Amino acid sequence: MRTQGKTGYAMPKKILDLHVTDAPSPIPSSYHATLKDPNWHAAMLDEFNALIQNDTWSLVPCPAGVNVVTGKWIFRHKLHPDGTLARYKARWVVRGFTQQPGVDYGETFSPVVKPATIRVVLSIATANAWPIRQMDVKNAFLHGDLAETVYCQQPAGFADASFPTHVCRLNKSLYRLKQAPRTWFLRFTRFLHSLGFVSSKCDTSLFILRRGTSLAYLLVYVDDIILTASTTALLQSLVTFLSAEFSMSDLGDIHHFLGINVHHSTTGLFLSQEQYTLEILDRANMLNCKPISTPVDTCSKLSGTDGVPYSDPTHYRRLAGALQYLTLTRPDISYAVQQLCLVMHAPLDSHYQLLKRVLRYIRGTTHYGLQLYRSSSHDLLAYSDADWAGCPDIRRSTSGFCVFLGANMVSWSSKRQHTVSRSSAEVEYRAVANCVAESCWLRQLLSELHRPPRRATLVYCDNVSAVYLSTNPVQHQRTKHVEIDLHFVRDRVALGDVKVLHVPTMSQYADVFTKGLPSSVFRDFHSSLNKVG
Repeated sequence: MRTQGKTGYAMPKKILDLHVTDAPSPIPSSYHATLKDPNWHAAMLDEFNALIQNDTWSLVPCPAGVNVVTGKWIFRHKLHPDGTLARYKARWVVRGFTQQPGVDYGETFSPVVKPATIRVVLSIATANAWPIRQMDVKNAFLHGDLAETVYCQQPAGFADASFPTHVCRLNKSLYRLKQAPRTWFLRFTRFLHSLGFVSSKCDTSLFILRRGTSLAYLLVYVDDIILTASTTALLQSLVTFLSAEFSMSDLGDIHHFLGINVHHSTTGLFLSQEQYTLEILDRANMLNCKPISTPVDTCSKLSGTDGVPYSDPTHYRRLAGALQYLTLTRPDISYAVQQLCLVMHAPLDSHYQLLKRVLRYIRGTTHYGLQLYRSSSHDLLAYSDADWAGCPDIRRSTSGFCVFLGANMVSWSSKRQHTVSRSSAEVEYRAVANCVAESCWLRQLLSELHRPPRRATLVYCDNVSAVYLSTNPVQHQRTKHVEIDLHFVRDRVALGDVKVLHVPTMSQYADVFTKGLPSSVFRDFHSSLNKVG
């Protein structure tokens, strides 16, 4: 399920059944069979009582000429991380598409924490043996204060018998209002600022608290929270303050966040999406497929126009989107998934065959994940690479990089470049510029976290010309049009933030983000990226 108005990756929601009521009170007879189960009745009553206790609305006569937003009930099973039933959940939501822009909603943007920020914070907490707590806000969107006047119908089955024609003038936000994520985030941010937290400029979903020598970091992704602090006393006091202000579930030490299982060991944390991987395979009916050693072969990249259109593009898009979320802890499939996502608008049979190959690969590697070691280093090390003119249709290149914080890989990318490059030196240099930009962002993030790097970031590239361009004010016919990137990288090198060095191709680990590799090379690079648990 995606939350309206937010950016970044969408968190997976495990749903067994989904039933909605579309008509006003009373509940339609067609749903009586579903609602005969007393568990559903109890879930609806719990939701309605929560709305009333939260003073979500005031019943008023319907004003003439106003837009009345309609709503519906949604029922689903909430599951534990292992797939077992946790509880029955009923939620009264509004139909956001019945809202009118400029009338009952305005700005809707709401940020969510970046995956790289999560890895950096977990790396720092693991290195310093800080306690890491996981919390969940109950009915998070109901806490948001609305700036606009919004009217909606009474919940189906719970209309006031004395005022059946009245409507609800909302005092607080409701789920699926277009501005709901934004109002909740602003409300939560105001409270954190009152406690002394400061919003990060690098990632506005990261909040930092410093009290003397003590530090605390808080990450928020909609209603899911990670909280870590340098002392147990500070952590517990913050948990108490948050629980007093909001209805929250303290889930204890971090173990399952955004669909990612977190395993604690003496060496650090291991992040895995094994259960999510099995769900993807089950969705594709490939749980019993034969595994394969690499996610993509060494042949040329597939064309986006040469072939027969795939018969079920919606099925393709769902699987490709699910694999994209899997790359949060599986950088080894980033390149293959990037190739799949390039053709989501019009997938061909050949693209679906590549998707099946990726599924065969993850079937044999469901236990893979991302290892975060107890590394005490706060220095950054990066590898940058590019595959020149690899696209057979438009001849654009694919660039990739990976950035390590100490021994832990915290950021990586596989992306097609926006322009056609005239030489291998140019494409490699553009890849270096992308890597340097990410490294600069990470350096600023670490400074905000009061853990600044002590040395320059080392960026390794296997192209001698690109290394030469980064340090020398050379200008010739083939580099005039990449002047901005040239100045950007050279300025960072001159400031001492970055050093661009040469590395042999056999040690260029970023190769896995730009092209298909032979099995032996892929396994060597795979182990070097420290992803195997």
